[in-house]
Amino acid sequence: MKKKLLLVICLFSVFLILVSCSRANKFEKTFNKYKELWIKKDYQSMYDMLSEDSKKHISKESFIERYSNIYSAMEAENISIITEKDKADKSLTIPFILSMDTIAGKLNIKGYNITFVKENKDYKIKWNESLIFPKMTDKDIIEVENYHAKRGNILDKNGAYLATTGIIKSVGIYPAKFKGDDEKDKINKIASILDISESYIENKLNNNKNPEHFVPIVDLLDSDRDKINKLLEIKGILINDKNSRVYNGGEAIGSLIGYIGNITKEKLEKNKNKGYNSTSLIGKAGLESLYEEKLKGEDGGYIYIKRGNEKINIARKKAVDGQDIKLSIDLDLQKKIYSEMDREKGASTAINPKTGEVLAMVSSPSYDPNMFVTYTSNTQKEVLKKGNNSEFNNRFNDVYSPGSTIKLITAAVGLNNGLIKPNEPIDIKGKNWRKDSSWGNYNVTRVKDPGRAITLKDAIKYSDNIYFAKVALDLGSDKFIKGANNFGIGEKLDFEYPIDKTQVSNEGKIDKEILLADTGYGQGQILVSPLHIALAYSALGNDGNIMRPRLNISENATAEIWKKAINQENVNTLINGFSSVINDSDGTASDIKIPGINIAGKTGTAEIKKTQDDNTGTENGWFVGVNTDNPRISLSMIIENVKDRGGSHFVTPKVKNIMEYYLKK
Repeated sequence: MKKKLLLVICLFSVFLILVSCSRANKFEKTFNKYKELWIKKDYQSMYDMLSEDSKKHISKESFIERYSNIYSAMEAENISIITEKDKADKSLTIPFILSMDTIAGKLNIKGYNITFVKENKDYKIKWNESLIFPKMTDKDIIEVENYHAKRGNILDKNGAYLATTGIIKSVGIYPAKFKGDDEKDKINKIASILDISESYIENKLNNNKNPEHFVPIVDLLDSDRDKINKLLEIKGILINDKNSRVYNGGEAIGSLIGYIGNITKEKLEKNKNKGYNSTSLIGKAGLESLYEEKLKGEDGGYIYIKRGNEKINIARKKAVDGQDIKLSIDLDLQKKIYSEMDREKGASTAINPKTGEVLAMVSSPSYDPNMFVTYTSNTQKEVLKKGNNSEFNNRFNDVYSPGSTIKLITAAVGLNNGLIKPNEPIDIKGKNWRKDSSWGNYNVTRVKDPGRAITLKDAIKYSDNIYFAKVALDLGSDKFIKGANNFGIGEKLDFEYPIDKTQVSNEGKIDKEILLADTGYGQGQILVSPLHIALAYSALGNDGNIMRPRLNISENATAEIWKKAINQENVNTLINGFSSVINDSDGTASDIKIPGINIAGKTGTAEIKKTQDDNTGTENGWFVGVNTDNPRISLSMIIENVKDRGGSHFVTPKVKNIMEYYLKK
């Protein structure tokens, strides 16, 4: 009898355990489903899992709106929910921790308890405001304050702001005072002052239904005083101050500094969990884009429960302002170069030969980055359209055929290898030359035949293509390429701003004699960037050494040698040769001569044509030079399509003006 009783008791105990486990499993499954919906922010489906009493407490619309608004304001992401099993008991309540990333930092909130009630055969959630935040009651409000980080400034070497946060003017219309019989005349006047279409203003006004609402039209720079004063004379015009990114330097800095703009959906997805939201501004081009991580800073925020006048803290994080970036750029020099280029298609780069600091990087034509924070006038739109948006083609990071500017490298390699005897004349007959009959009808051509044997200095001064073709052939492909490599040609330039890679040839080797000969005087397939050729000539002002180029001097404060390009015993020979190009009256760049300043440099005319006999090709004009007494600047400039416009002599007056301005200021 006792055994039977014991068996009954055991069976009943097992039954109770199974029932209890079954019940626990069911509401845990409910919790897990609710948790998944919460993580997905599926508030509608979350509401469907609430108990009937809970649904009487809050409507579906209010539930969805409340969670959506709070989580959106907090910028809640990466939600996770962890059960506190050590605190769980056998009741229908599960304690848990809620974690998420927000504008106020990472939240790990304890104290949540979710309770279940059984309705029919299902378990439902007993909901109240404590499931938003544990300390919250039904009368409380969640407030979120955004702390915006200030974007870092970009400054030139002298501390002048190139990009900063400043005040712009928001121009708009107050319809209540604007409407009237003279409305059409006022619209015409505004359109004329701002150089925009009348229909643009009319559409703005027609889309507004409240005459008391300010209708924004355009933003203006604070410096646009003439437009501002004229607009303020029109009844119904309002002009308000507004914080914005502003740029100093106009078109001269556009391609280099770039601009910021509204983040795109694609960029937002790519930069997920990096502090951006749908209203964020992000660097779109130039240094604003390249230095985005340093400049943008980190926003903060304050999340709290508002209970009457009381603020109950949930989380708080201070904003961290972006870093300032100080560049080696000299804004005044940058503007002078851009002014001299006069919107001709081309590029120019200037560096300090002793430090490697990049003093200017100019692409022409360019754009004023302020147009992206203000507006684009009709005239600006026409200019952009006419130029097929060439203003946005950044030319200073492109590579080009160097023309005769490469002769410095050919001469240096010949001297370094002991092949060239500087004072030993070489007799070359005529203006055309070929090595032998294996070249067929192909000839190397020089501009003039001096009618005598020429030395290295003569060859440099007269820009003798035949002399340098012969030097390249005598060196042979391997020695020529190795020597060019000593100048960094063919190597990816280690520099903050991406610059296209230079090359000696398309395949990195030169296995044909004609190609080697052409390469020696700057044709063939050799390509250089304006920065790289300026670096090459800087060696004449720095004992044959090329310094590593530097742009961000906030971080790269120390000058260091990048390449020992020219043997020291050959530097003066090359300075004398490349100075004669300017100092001698029969030099190819004698028009650059500046009294009291010695410049060693070289013109170059790069022919862009399909064959040697092609007469329809274009020409690019070059000049590269360095001042050699107390060297301060190595400057390169290329201007495209100078054929029938003076060739490289279209460039030389511009370079002279820049050199004189910089070295005599």
